[in-house]
Amino acid sequence: MPEAGLTEGEARKIDLWWSAAMVGSLALVFALLSVFGGVAVPVLLALAGAYIFNPTVTALEERGLNRTWGTTLVFVAGTLLLAGAVLYLIPVFREEAAKLPDFFRRASSEVVPRVEKLLGRSLPDLVRQRAAELGQQASELVQSAGPAAARILASFAGNTARFVVTLLGLAVVPVLAFFFLQDYPRLVGIVKDLLPRRSVALVSRRFAEVDEVLSAFVRGQLIVGAVLSVIYAAGLSMGRIDMAIVIGVIAGFGNMVPYLGTGVGILLSLVGLMLSWQGPWQIAVVAGTFVIGQMLEGFVITPRIVGEKVGLAPVAVIIAILAFGELFGFVGILLAVPVAAILKVVLRVVAQRYRRTSAYTGEADSP
Repeated sequence: MPEAGLTEGEARKIDLWWSAAMVGSLALVFALLSVFGGVAVPVLLALAGAYIFNPTVTALEERGLNRTWGTTLVFVAGTLLLAGAVLYLIPVFREEAAKLPDFFRRASSEVVPRVEKLLGRSLPDLVRQRAAELGQQASELVQSAGPAAARILASFAGNTARFVVTLLGLAVVPVLAFFFLQDYPRLVGIVKDLLPRRSVALVSRRFAEVDEVLSAFVRGQLIVGAVLSVIYAAGLSMGRIDMAIVIGVIAGFGNMVPYLGTGVGILLSLVGLMLSWQGPWQIAVVAGTFVIGQMLEGFVITPRIVGEKVGLAPVAVIIAILAFGELFGFVGILLAVPVAAILKVVLRVVAQRYRRTSAYTGEADSP
């Protein structure tokens, strides 16, 4: 149906211009990242932070709290939570990281015999050889990661100008995020004021659709990943599985890529289970942890905490990550899902308009 106050032709023209502008804006973002990464990355990180926390500040504002004080409260609470998490997690991850070389060595020498005992038959010599080689290589890689990172940091710090720019960029992110978050309604108002008056309602609705999709993937998946990480880490720790916290975090946040987090988490848990075998009860704990985690994610976390998913098909997410990772590297991987979510709305709008044309319906086109 034509939009209120607009003919079908006018609405189609507005939607097509909006779609072209969205695609052009995404191309501009990637161009800026490739040319002016030192400046563009801090600005984008600050905008992402403002976008993520804007609903919380808006809710506080609706309850009568001044937006500046609401922004300050959110930043103070976020800083305290981040500081607490870092103070707790750094020693834990340092301790877990120290176990990694031994974990891989033991995996290469102990997992195959346990699998053979479980199957009641010997595995081919090639499997034994490859398992031993992989375990040894992984152990050596982990042991050399620390010195390699130190050398990279030293080399990076040696380029004084680049090092200073990077530090300033990281330091300015919270400052920019604070002001973006404080002025978020004003920034949105400025953009709306620049739109032609007849197109404001339709364009605002399209941006609301983009916000709905992005919210599911950005805010929603971060919440789901954090909650699942706690559930998996706690469950595997109760089962006395080696590297329980690391496996839990990988499985929890890996859930952002469909099937990847659960699959990798189960695989790593089975390896940890074989290396820390204390009895059949551990199998029940590991299985129960992942079953409970998936049930809570499907029936409680997503519908009750995050809201119903407005998402992409799992295959679309996987293809987007592979494609953007190949084209733009690590930054492309980080932006793949949000960009794919935006493009989903753009394609949906274009398809809706196409289905109302005479080329599709076979009828005379509306004026």
